[in-house]
Amino acid sequence: MCGIIGYIGDRAACEVIVKGLKRLEYRGYDSAGVVTEDKGKLFIKKGAGAIDELTEKLGLLEMPGKRGIGHTRWATHGVPSDVNAHPHTDCTGKIALVHNGIIENFAEIREYLLSRGHAFKSDTDTEVIAHLIEEELKSAPSFEDAMRNALLKLRGSFALGIIYAGEPDRLYFVRNESPLVLGIGDGENFAASDVPAFLEYTNRAIFLDDGEYAVIGKDFYVIKKLATGEVVEKPVQRIEWTLEMAEKSGYPHFMLKEIYEQPRAIKDAIHGNIDAVKRTAKEIARYEKIFIIAMGTSYHAGLVGRYLFQRLAKRVPIVEDASEFRYEFEDLIDEDTLVIAITQSGETADTLAAMKLAKKRGAKVLAIVNVVGSMATRVADMTLYTHAGPEIGVAATKTYTTQLTVLTMLAIELARVLGTADEAYLSSLEDGLQRVPDLVESVLKHDAALRELAESLADRRDFFYIGRGINVPTALEGALKLKEISYIHAEGLSAGELKHGPLALLEEGVPVVAVAPSGKTFDKMMGNVEESRARGAFIIGLGDREELRRVSSAFIEMPGIDELLTPIVYIIPLQLIAYHLAVLRGNDPDKPRNLAKSVTVE
Repeated sequence: MCGIIGYIGDRAACEVIVKGLKRLEYRGYDSAGVVTEDKGKLFIKKGAGAIDELTEKLGLLEMPGKRGIGHTRWATHGVPSDVNAHPHTDCTGKIALVHNGIIENFAEIREYLLSRGHAFKSDTDTEVIAHLIEEELKSAPSFEDAMRNALLKLRGSFALGIIYAGEPDRLYFVRNESPLVLGIGDGENFAASDVPAFLEYTNRAIFLDDGEYAVIGKDFYVIKKLATGEVVEKPVQRIEWTLEMAEKSGYPHFMLKEIYEQPRAIKDAIHGNIDAVKRTAKEIARYEKIFIIAMGTSYHAGLVGRYLFQRLAKRVPIVEDASEFRYEFEDLIDEDTLVIAITQSGETADTLAAMKLAKKRGAKVLAIVNVVGSMATRVADMTLYTHAGPEIGVAATKTYTTQLTVLTMLAIELARVLGTADEAYLSSLEDGLQRVPDLVESVLKHDAALRELAESLADRRDFFYIGRGINVPTALEGALKLKEISYIHAEGLSAGELKHGPLALLEEGVPVVAVAPSGKTFDKMMGNVEESRARGAFIIGLGDREELRRVSSAFIEMPGIDELLTPIVYIIPLQLIAYHLAVLRGNDPDKPRNLAKSVTVE
C-alpha cells in the first residue's frame, strides 16, 4: 500500500521525488517523507499528513542534493505520526531507508539490537532494518555486503529504498513480495512502487522479481540476487502508457476519467487478446476441476466468469476469495487442477499467496492481470492482460469491465474448443462483444440524468441492489462501488433472497436498484421488483423492457444485448451513481477513507 520513489541524476532530487510521491497518492497513505544527500550528509523531512501540506509545512522542495528517496506510508506497525513516518535511520544517521511491507520477525530483531546498544526512535517494524544494517556494517567488508547480510535475516514482505551517506554515487532498492520497478533514463535513473511515479522522465522500465535488489547510479544500474549477490540480466520494457494517460485529462477526478475511458479500454482488451485467448483456451481445455480466485471487485468478475464458463463451456468453476482459498482447498489441489487468478495490479498479497500454493501443489495457474511485468505474471504459467492502462482511482472501474471482457472471450473460445455450444451462437456472441464499446458509449450519455437521480437520493442511508443469474455479481459490484466511495450502507444480493430476510429491512423510500435485462430470469425478477415496490421501496430499474419501466420510480433505459454480455454494460450506470453520490456528499472518490488501490499486505 505504501509508495516508494527514488532518484539519482543531475536534477534537484527533491523536486523529482515530490512529483513522484504525488503520482503515488492513489496507493493510499497517512504520512510521507523524503531523504536526500548532499556533500556526504543526509537531509530528512517527514510527517503525518498529505503531501501538499507537508511540502509547504516542511519545505520539501528546499532540500539539497541530487540523489534521494521518498515514501508515502500506510500504517501497519505504529500509529500514523511524524515519528513513525518514513524514512528511518540508524544510530549514526548515515543510513536511511523506506519500506513497503511487513517484517514478521521485527520484535526479536529489535530485542537483539537493543542488547547491542541500539536506540530506537519509532514504533515501526521498518526502523529495525536500518539498525540491523548498521550492526552488520561493523564486520562486513562493504555496505552492500552489510545490507545483504542484514536483509537475509528478515522474514516477511518488503520493498526497500536505501541510501548510505558514505556512498555518494548510488542508491539501493530491494524487492521481496512487494512491488518495485526501475526507471532507466539518460544520465539519471529512478526506482518506484509503480510506473507513473517516473513516467514523466522515462518510459523504459525493469521490473524486479522477489529476492532481487538493484544498485543504481546516474550512469549505471546492476541487478543482483539477494541470496547470492549474483548479477541478474533483465530486459528493459518500454511502457506504452503516456503521462497523460496517468493524469486526469481535465476530469475532476481520476475515477470519472476512468469510467469514461471504458469504451476504449474494452476495445483494447478485445484487440489485445484475440490470439492470446485462442492459445489459452487450448491449454486449459483438459481441466474439469477449476477454481477462480480473486479479491474485491476482481472477485465479482470471477463470479461473472463462473456463469460464463458454466453456460458456454459446461465447466463449473468454484469461485473463492483468494484469502480463504489456501486454507480451505489446499488438499483438493493437484496436477489436474486449473486455478484462474484475477488481480488488476498483479501484486495483491492474498492472490499471490494462493497462486504460489496452487503452483506448489502442481496446478496450472492462469493469471488475468492489468499490469505488465507484475508479480502475478511471473508466478503464473499463463497470463492474459486486460490492457486497461493505468487506473489511478482506488475504486476499480475500467479494470473490472476489461476483466469481464477477457473472461467472456475466454469462455467463448473454450466452448468452441470443447464443442459445448453452437458455433453460430458463439459467433453471434463475438459480434455482440464487438458492439459493447459503442453500447457503453451510449450508456455514458445517461450521465447527466444519473447525476440528477443521485441528487434526489444523496440523503438516503441504505441501498439494496438486486439481480438474478449472471447479474447477481453486477448487483454485488454496484453495492461495493457505493459503499467504498460514498460511505452509504449498501447490500447486493440475489433477488430471490429478498423474501428470505432482507425484505424486513425495506420501508418507504428505501432505494432498490434492480438490474433486470431481458433474459431467462426476467419474469422472476419482475416478481421480486413488485414485492419490493409493495413495501414502499424506491425502484431504480436498469433494463430494456417496458414492463420494468412501468413499475420503476426511476428507469434507466439500457441497450438490448445478449444476456451473457450485460454485466459489462449494466455496471456503467452503477459506477456513475456511486461516483455522483460520493461527490455530492463531499467525498473524494479517488481516495476513499481506509482503502488503498493495491493490497500488498495480507
